[in-house]
Amino acid sequence: MSVSLPAFVDAWRMVEERRIFEGALLIAGFKRLQSLLADEAGEARYKLEFVRNELGAASLLVEVSASLTLICQRTLEPFVQPVDVKARLGLIAHEREEAALAPEYEPLLVDADGRIDPAAVIEDELVLAVPLVPVSPTSEWPEEGRGAGPMIEPEAESRENPFAVLRELKKH
Repeated sequence: MSVSLPAFVDAWRMVEERRIFEGALLIAGFKRLQSLLADEAGEARYKLEFVRNELGAASLLVEVSASLTLICQRTLEPFVQPVDVKARLGLIAHEREEAALAPEYEPLLVDADGRIDPAAVIEDELVLAVPLVPVSPTSEWPEEGRGAGPMIEPEAESRENPFAVLRELKKH
């Protein structure tokens, strides 16, 4: 087991050695994730386990826990969203291998040299965990937004049908 996370690892060698990486990374270090956040404070605790699954395929088990500060789209106020990710990634060398993965595995395409960036994998999982429309669980709809809204009356049938002229031409 390792506490420090290297910048790049050889995925295939890590699987053969059954390597496990555990530790924490600062949220501020995730550049792509920062654009989704209201604040970059805090850290993400992770565990990466390179294994062979029950079918013998190379896999990466990812666990990430973090508290992300998002902007509530209902109140426009920041709130903290706890995130706990558990993902099973099937390591593949070619896209055509994706069809052979078990349904519970997401594909992770590994470069030809076998190198992957473990921090980028962690960041990918955090980005995927952010809701498309973040809403604080403690927020409520504003009073003017409650209810069904004003009832719109359908227009009267007094308008003339624009195709009535065609109907008349067809009769002749």
